[in-house]
Amino acid sequence: MAVTLAVYANHFHNSFHFDDFHTISDNPHIRTLQNIPRFFTDSSTFSVLLTHQVYRPIVTTSLALDYRLGGGLNPVAFHASTFFWFLVQLLLLYTLYVRLFDGSEWTALLAAAAYGLHPVCAETVNYVIQRGDLYSTLGVAASLVLYIRKPSWRRFGLYLIPYVLACLSKPPALVYPLLLFLYVRLYEEPDARRALKATLPTLAVTAALALVLSRMTAATFNSGGGPRLAYWITQTWVAAKYFLTFFWPARLSADYDIVPFPGFPPEAAAGCLFLAALLAAIIWTSRRPATRTIGYGLAWFLITLLPTALTPLAEAANDHRMYFAFVGLVPAVFQAARLLVNRLPAPFRRAAVAALCLSLAAASAATWRRNEVWRSEESLWLDVTQKSPHNGRGWMNYGLTQMSKGDYARALACFEQAQVYNPAYSLLEINTAIAHGALQHNAQAEAHFRRALALGPNEPAPHFYYGRWLLGARRHTEAVAELERAYAINPADLPCLHVLMQAHFEQQNWSALRPLAAKALELDASDAIARDYQAKLATLDQDLAKSQAAVPQTPEGYLDLSLQYYRAGRFEDCVTAARHALQLRKDYSGAYNNIAACNNALGRWDEGIAAAREAVRLQPASQLARNNLAWAISRKEKSQK
Repeated sequence: MAVTLAVYANHFHNSFHFDDFHTISDNPHIRTLQNIPRFFTDSSTFSVLLTHQVYRPIVTTSLALDYRLGGGLNPVAFHASTFFWFLVQLLLLYTLYVRLFDGSEWTALLAAAAYGLHPVCAETVNYVIQRGDLYSTLGVAASLVLYIRKPSWRRFGLYLIPYVLACLSKPPALVYPLLLFLYVRLYEEPDARRALKATLPTLAVTAALALVLSRMTAATFNSGGGPRLAYWITQTWVAAKYFLTFFWPARLSADYDIVPFPGFPPEAAAGCLFLAALLAAIIWTSRRPATRTIGYGLAWFLITLLPTALTPLAEAANDHRMYFAFVGLVPAVFQAARLLVNRLPAPFRRAAVAALCLSLAAASAATWRRNEVWRSEESLWLDVTQKSPHNGRGWMNYGLTQMSKGDYARALACFEQAQVYNPAYSLLEINTAIAHGALQHNAQAEAHFRRALALGPNEPAPHFYYGRWLLGARRHTEAVAELERAYAINPADLPCLHVLMQAHFEQQNWSALRPLAAKALELDASDAIARDYQAKLATLDQDLAKSQAAVPQTPEGYLDLSLQYYRAGRFEDCVTAARHALQLRKDYSGAYNNIAACNNALGRWDEGIAAAREAVRLQPASQLARNNLAWAISRKEKSQK
């Protein structure tokens, strides 16, 4: 444990990355522990992105706890929490490996150390939101250890509690019944029927969990995968790559440039041969007690890859998917090495031990280096561009790090490189537009924003960022329209609410601002921006109350009060004050114009048209009244189409 802590000592201050932003940094639901019950009933609390709202309540609960303990978005608190459970998992693996190695504690200790120090684990330990892989692996390991060490608990099903928690962390844990069946079959009950009977409670719980996970996942969720057949063919090669990565993890990448094969290339043939050889090895080694741990470990490796291999995902390969699989591959390799070393003469055995020590030292150094790569967004995505040079998203994200530094020229160069590999990527178009906008290339910026809208008309991001840019260009009407479209698509997007509130505040549209501020505080009760707007609105209300108390009982006094109500967004009060003015002066064009403006703001086009026409009749030269009349007529015609 001390060695593992030393190797990971440089990772606790690493920043958030990638999916951490929409599940942690931008997720208002984790900012209060009062939402914990809701995490178990509403998958929309997992992410602010509609397409990523999956049901992982244990993960979201842990994030809320870390947010509270860390006093906010403190990466140290999140990393410390993840690392603590990583150490717990290593203790469980040691206990499990003791059984798999027939009581050899030293072999189990070395195997657990090899797993904990392997740089592949750093890809999960550093990636906060992927603690779901850690939790699900931990839960499966804990359930299996309880099954092995506490036989008396089996009749009560207590060993299934960690398994349930594992499934509520990430669905790949659902393969546990297969792992349990093989364990019972190889280590306890040679008869397949009896082994299956022992697994039946787990199968029943799994069926129920699968149903719950399916129903609780949001309808908007999209795995992002393409054609199934191409994806499946690609996974044969990916599985072989994962296997080789265990022995030579030099090309780890946070975001690979592997895409589904368009046909059946040589890599696919090699992948199929690998799977055939792996299956043959599993069958052959499972037949003898001396080699059964090899067979069980290889089967574990293959089985735990099935969930991500059978379900087409946006990324064909990802390092954190090896985390669960390597739990089995480690004992398989160690048992094979153990049998081989036992046949060697004593001098060669000492050489083998020395080689193992060197391997662990090299793995520790590689893990330390991977921690450094995960230090910041810039270091991570620079590494991706080097390891996965054909990854358009990698180039785009590295460009974002340059844009955050104000180096827009370098950012645009990265975006152009990304365009080569992702020519129809709406988010890339958005970021390119933002860079051009920062350089005052307004025509290019708007062109890229409009292309982003064309590529993702039903996505909130193009509307939000275009609306934000329009607001900066002082094109308020267009900005509000785009921002409202983004808000309609994703009402839980706080940044969108903030910009929309800014737009309404600048237009002094207080009636539209009030409910948005309330909605923002409903999402996050500590939202400082919404609280500031509410304070400003309260000040306006106080000023209005003073004005109302001091208003002169004259047509002009009521008209001035009416105008103040209009600016405060209190349109009904505005109409009332204007009608008081009309009671004192029946031919008051200004009062009719205010009534028209308020009805227009409320979408009551007929009343607006009638009042505006009366204002124009009484004062034909009033351009303001004519504008209100034209606006009401145009909006009514548009609403009738």
